Amino acid sequence: MAHSRRDQEHLGIDTSVLVAYLDKDHPSHGETDGLADEPVALNPTIVHEAYHTLVFKMKWTPKDASEALTEASIDARNRFINQTLGTTRMGLRLAVEHKLGGRDALIVANFVGARIPRFVTFDKALLTLGVVKYGRVAMTIESVKNFLAR
Repeated sequence: MAHSRRDQEHLGIDTSVLVAYLDKDHPSHGETDGLADEPVALNPTIVHEAYHTLVFKMKWTPKDASEALTEASIDARNRFINQTLGTTRMGLRLAVEHKLGGRDALIVANFVGARIPRFVTFDKALLTLGVVKYGRVAMTIESVKNFLAR
């Protein structure tokens, strides 16, 4: 997913965006075409949620899903962000503050903690947040369509 310079800002992508990008048969695949030029940020929650969706909903073989997600995770243009106890604790605080589900809160915390400035999603609940702040760090949440329209 990237043709940009390595030092360029990474874009956090939600699970639904990653799945739509990877699966040409996904109804939202066309909306993700412009992401090929973006260096993206991924984390364990997104990769494993995407695996589940690709295998059990989109009917990919487990091997194909694993290979595609491994490739995206190790692509030198992309950034893989590990999760820590600090990330987990921040996620719990954000879940309470923003009334988020556990996995969404963990994904958001992971990117905010890594200072990822922008995050794209199809998730309407996350889109209503607009900006998530934690201390002096802020991350803008927007739709793929709005991001690519810039």
